[in-house]
Amino acid sequence: MNLQQTKLAPGLYLLATPIGTARDITLRALDILASADVLVAEDTRSLRKLMDIHGVPLGDRPVLSYHDHNGAQMRPRLLTLLEEGKSMAYASEAGTPMVADPGFDLARAAREAGHPVTSAPGPSAVITALTLAGLPTDRFFFADFLPNAKGQRRSALEAVRDVPGTLAFYESPKRIAAMLADAAEVLGPDREAAVCRELTKKFEEVLRGTLGELAETCRERSLKGEIVVLVDRPRLPNIGESDLEAMLHTLLQDLSVRDASDRLAAETGLPRRKIYQMALKLDRS
Repeated sequence: MNLQQTKLAPGLYLLATPIGTARDITLRALDILASADVLVAEDTRSLRKLMDIHGVPLGDRPVLSYHDHNGAQMRPRLLTLLEEGKSMAYASEAGTPMVADPGFDLARAAREAGHPVTSAPGPSAVITALTLAGLPTDRFFFADFLPNAKGQRRSALEAVRDVPGTLAFYESPKRIAAMLADAAEVLGPDREAAVCRELTKKFEEVLRGTLGELAETCRERSLKGEIVVLVDRPRLPNIGESDLEAMLHTLLQDLSVRDASDRLAAETGLPRRKIYQMALKLDRS
């Protein structure tokens, strides 16, 4: 591979790393790994292994550890290096920095100190799951990991129950059965959902069904690997045509035909084309 080793401008470079398959890394991310003055990683062993796989030479450059447990102590040191005009690459353990990742505090501190912050985009578990699950992707809400305690988990689910978009959660194999059982109770057993595990890896799997069905499946079967759970938006039951017209009439007072149609389709789950045609008739009358 022809790595482009160049002199990078000073600043912080956020690198997305593979969530499973090592070849999912971008060429730009490899170029930055080959060129940055300082390398920072949530897991230095994972980063070194990734560099070895792709033949990225380390040379005498430092590889520093930055994670949830040492962030407060490490940030001043890293900010000092940025003040010295260094180019610094930060890589999460897997996926995109800032998404369920300790890099958030580092990037915010660098930005507040006046240093440039650049992103080299790439793999993301939540985006990969959305592309595979078969649930609507026009609107989604990423809720990260739910709390461990049952009461707190149910409260967190209550808080997002009425979000008019697909819900996305990260979950561990040890808690997936309990999480789905609580989700079925709080969000409703008939909500369509998907459990996506081992994404981009050899045993990648997507389980689809209602929350009730998936809760039953995971009660009887243990899962392994990293898991993303997606839950469809709430659906309004049996909306009559007169009710749709009334809802559209209200929306059209403040929104265009297109925007009103988009919003109502997202809120009801009904085909946008049908709603758009109805909105056109109302707008012309």
